[in-house]
Amino acid sequence: MSRIGVFVCHCGENIARTVDVAKVAEDLKDHPGVAFTTDYKYMCSDPGQALVRKAIEEHNLTGVVIAACSPHMHEKTFRRASDQAGLNKYMCEMANIREHCSWIHEDRTEATAKATDIARTIVEKVKHNKPLEPILIPITKKALVIGAGIAGIQAALDIADGGHKVVLIEKEASIGGHMSQLSETFPTLDCSQCILTPRMVEAAQHPNIELHTWSEVESIDGYIGNFNVKIRKKARTVNENLCNGCGDCLAVCPAKRIPSEFEAGLGMRTAIYVPFPQAVPNIPVLDRANCSLFKGRAKGLAKDACGKCKETCLKGAIDYDTEDTFVEEQVGAIVVATGYQLYSIGREQPEGLKGYGEYGYGDVPDVIDGLQFERLASASGPAAGAIRRPSDGKEPKTVVFVHCVGSRDPEKGIKYCSKICCMYNAKHAMLYKHKVHDGRAIAFYMDIRAAGKGYDEFSRRAIEEDHAEYIRGRVSRIFRDGDVVKVWGFDTLSGEQVVIDADMVVLATAVRPQPDAKKLAQVIGCSFDEHGFINEAHPKLRPVETNTAGVYVAGACQAPRDIPDSVAMASAAAAKVMSLFSSEELERDPAVAVVNEATCIGCMNCARACPYGAIEKREICAVDGHVCGNVAYVNPGVCQGCGTCQAICLSKSVELQTFTDEQVYSEINALCLWE
Repeated sequence: MSRIGVFVCHCGENIARTVDVAKVAEDLKDHPGVAFTTDYKYMCSDPGQALVRKAIEEHNLTGVVIAACSPHMHEKTFRRASDQAGLNKYMCEMANIREHCSWIHEDRTEATAKATDIARTIVEKVKHNKPLEPILIPITKKALVIGAGIAGIQAALDIADGGHKVVLIEKEASIGGHMSQLSETFPTLDCSQCILTPRMVEAAQHPNIELHTWSEVESIDGYIGNFNVKIRKKARTVNENLCNGCGDCLAVCPAKRIPSEFEAGLGMRTAIYVPFPQAVPNIPVLDRANCSLFKGRAKGLAKDACGKCKETCLKGAIDYDTEDTFVEEQVGAIVVATGYQLYSIGREQPEGLKGYGEYGYGDVPDVIDGLQFERLASASGPAAGAIRRPSDGKEPKTVVFVHCVGSRDPEKGIKYCSKICCMYNAKHAMLYKHKVHDGRAIAFYMDIRAAGKGYDEFSRRAIEEDHAEYIRGRVSRIFRDGDVVKVWGFDTLSGEQVVIDADMVVLATAVRPQPDAKKLAQVIGCSFDEHGFINEAHPKLRPVETNTAGVYVAGACQAPRDIPDSVAMASAAAAKVMSLFSSEELERDPAVAVVNEATCIGCMNCARACPYGAIEKREICAVDGHVCGNVAYVNPGVCQGCGTCQAICLSKSVELQTFTDEQVYSEINALCLWE
């Protein structure tokens, strides 16, 4: 005979405002199988948990139902309390009467009746629960970090400093990400390279970090604690073990007018190049698309149409016949830190976005984006730190900075706020005024979002000390008129149209995920939002975890973030990885699918439907050893308990251990029989 305890939570006023919690407890007192009911202000508090433990011991309860909030919030909390009282923790279930009831109803009578029904269904389910034991999985104590910007570097260093091996992958020729392109950082205006470069060197030289640049993830399979990763090492053409970084090959390369990606198109590079002077590793990479030799080969010309870099290399490090290679790694955890890109606002728009062709970006050379301004202001940039117009190299005397280009604009751009634009626009205005003392810095803004330590003070400093002119309003059109760039806008505070003759315009364009972020998320098996940012498991309680166990997220690939936030997330993700690695075996929830091999017909529909690749074919052998059939097998380490296999199984041979047909039918009957 079941002896179930029902504990109804007020959740302060979150539930009690619309649900008569005392009545819910009273109505369930006489329900068959219920031995104890009560209500309490905060069940998740220490006194509330003590109440649960005491009731289990005093009333000899065989099951517990907590009628409170979402199981995502406190299921582990109450199962831990049940376990401490000697009750198998999987005999404890939560009835969600907050999100599913109180928060969506205003009528108290209706909400109370619904809460009672919800709790009753879970009582009936618990009657059919079985004591389960956690699944134990061995752990490979090696981590994979994808992306070597500041977030990826920080995560890799924290894990490595914790004594664990790390594989750090970067798709570009050097680590450092976008932070390496910045001139200075807000709100302290310290040199970006001064902060970043030592971390880059440390990551490259750390004995526990294996660095793969010019590399990408090809495939990932496996599960938490035991991932198998295939890495594509793109053909660099330069042998990293032989090259000493002398730079002789760069000097002789005849292809010298290729727009530099690192300089955001404002500077030029050669076909064989090092992205920037502080690059790590300091090893060139050959751009085969722009190399004279490879272009000649493509046209059927002589095999060695150029070859000057190879002739010059005294170390013999250059081999034109190298091809992509593959490396396989076994890791226990993955940190995704792939960063961001800036929204292209030119004529060609991704994903059907309208863009801002009226701003002249791509047509007017003196209309640039934020990263391009960073390179102009950088001492290592194409102008050696002097602010010069891209069109003619003259010093601009009037510069207009336009906020929210693409952000907070669902009609033409993207609906979300890019978070960092207000701050870096203030920084740009300050950098400009520090270099062009008699210049005029004008900023068009919607509103100033400076939510961070020292951030508001920083933006005020741009206005009050450096005399940047802030105009509240939007810009309608930007075009070239002779030697000036015309900026048409509107001042919402004065109610007047504004026309400015500018020498240069800097656009604060929206922050977007990397173009291959969705593809990578699909390879890994984690979800992403409508914009392509990686989804966290829970925005409050699990902000650096994904819905795929063992996969964590850090930095701007999850949402637009500044450097301090990215570093904090990276360290948090690293802490999660080290927590996972703290045990020899991983204890996982047994809420997974199991197959009844006696009834399984081996159709493998479940395997084709499984979004996690958790189901494989298993051979059934007779006593004499010959194969007599196939059945499905669910890998408990990979299974996430989604139930897709259970729904699609033709022979009804697959069931979730915590959501069996018997349990589901009992919940349905509870509603039908007690109406």
